[in-house]
This record gives sequence, C-alpha cells and structure tokens, in this order.
Amino acid sequence: MSAKKSAEVLIGGRVYTLSGYEEEEYLQKVAAYINNKLSEFDEVEGALHLSADMRATLIELNIADDYFKAKATIEKQEEDLERKDKEIYDLKHDLISGQVKVDALEETISNLESEKKELLRIKSKLEASLEDALLGSLDLDDKAGH
Repeated sequence: MSAKKSAEVLIGGRVYTLSGYEEEEYLQKVAAYINNKLSEFDEVEGALHLSADMRATLIELNIADDYFKAKATIEKQEEDLERKDKEIYDLKHDLISGQVKVDALEETISNLESEKKELLRIKSKLEASLEDALLGSLDLDDKAGH
C-alpha cells in the first residue's frame, strides 16, 4: 500500500488540506471540479439568495447527478463492449468454421485432381491399347488382302 499524501487545495476561495493515497495532481483535479461546480451554481439566477445549507445541498445533488450519469455511461459502454466481444467471438467461430470447410473442400479438390490424373492415365492407356488393337486389326486385314 502506498503512503498517504497531503495537498493544499483552494476550494471556493478557502484553502483546505486534503489527505489521501492519490497524487497531489489528482487532488488538485478534484478541487478544480468542485470549484467548477461552485462557479456553475453561482451563475444560476437566484442561487445567491439561498441559505448556505440549501446551496451546499443543491451542489451535492448536482455532483451526485454527474456521478450517476457517468456511472450509467460506463455501464452502457461495458454492455456495448460485452456485446462487441460476443460478436467478435461469434465472428471468430464463423471464421474457424469457414476455414474448416475450406480445408475440407481443398482436400476434396486435391483428391478429385488426383483421381482425374489417374483417370486420364487410364484413358491414355486404353486409347493406346485401342489404337494398337485397331492397328493390329488393320495389319491383319492388310495381310489377308494381299
């Protein structure tokens, strides 16, 4: 666990010492956020006429609203990420299935090409045998005719 740190920050015109495990830069960022909320609230018409408690409560509600909106945005993004992860998984599965089918078809093509070569070899042998038989038959006819 890291050491506790302190930082002096200015919030609403007053200096506060904040302590925590975060870096000073982060604590200054938090103070700047609070100052921004105070400035936003000061710009609202009629806000200056409210009691300090009412102003503080309304600012706290505004900060809580920001928190819940940010949380809802994160939850939506996490759901989107989950959905996209599932889509990616499904696409990978489809790709693998497609590759398996391609591999099987390539093997079938290879087998058919081998079979075709063998059939062409047999055809050539048969043609040569037929040619020899026909020529042999013609030679016999020629000898018989002479």
